[in-house]
Amino acid sequence: MDTLEALRADSGVVAVVGAGGKKTTLYALAARAARDRSLRAVVTATVRIPIFDRRVEEVVVTEDPVAALERAAAWPVGVVPEREGEDRYVGYETDVIDELAAADAADLVLVKADGARTRAFKAPNEREPQLPRCVDTVIPIASVEVVGTPLSAERVHRPERVAAITGLDGGDTIRPVDVARVLASDRGGLKDVPDGATVVPLLNKVDDAERRAVAEEIATELLERAPSVPRVVLARMIADEPVVDVLER
Repeated sequence: MDTLEALRADSGVVAVVGAGGKKTTLYALAARAARDRSLRAVVTATVRIPIFDRRVEEVVVTEDPVAALERAAAWPVGVVPEREGEDRYVGYETDVIDELAAADAADLVLVKADGARTRAFKAPNEREPQLPRCVDTVIPIASVEVVGTPLSAERVHRPERVAAITGLDGGDTIRPVDVARVLASDRGGLKDVPDGATVVPLLNKVDDAERRAVAEEIATELLERAPSVPRVVLARMIADEPVVDVLER
């Protein structure tokens, strides 16, 4: 299945949350939207985001993203309000994304809406995610590589919050059911999703048959636990054809 279609990310405002491939997913979706469908795709954030100038045609640092997009000559485009140090940009307030969407300055607005410090799995804190009210699709991400590893800060961002959802103790081995519990929880992957938004979880780094079996176990459990979730996408987002499978209810 086409990646944009599988993730319901071919129009509107799409926010990625979680851990284990957010930025890779944003850039892959933006590139495919612009290349394959000639869509005006924009990458932005409501939280800090590492410098990504090489992943889009242009990054514009601006307090007026609508005007910047109206002047864009090539897509995908990045818009951010400010650079912070040498290695990252800060993100916009969520109401700026709402205004951008209302202005119809782009066909697809891709938003990084939380952070994970390069970990493979996470649960959000009380200030996360930073989702705009206008979001159409939320993509909670987890890497299947975390299954079989101990619950610790080495691979998990905010392990204490994962523990609170799953009942695991620090050092316990993470199981497929634990990943499913977090992604299906309103304290995890479903946290603060606005009414009317579609949630499509993405299980990333499905690199081989063993990981595919793990991902299928997670997806099956997730669909049972979260009636509002229509499908779970299994993928290897660095691949030319990322989608490995789609499990639907």
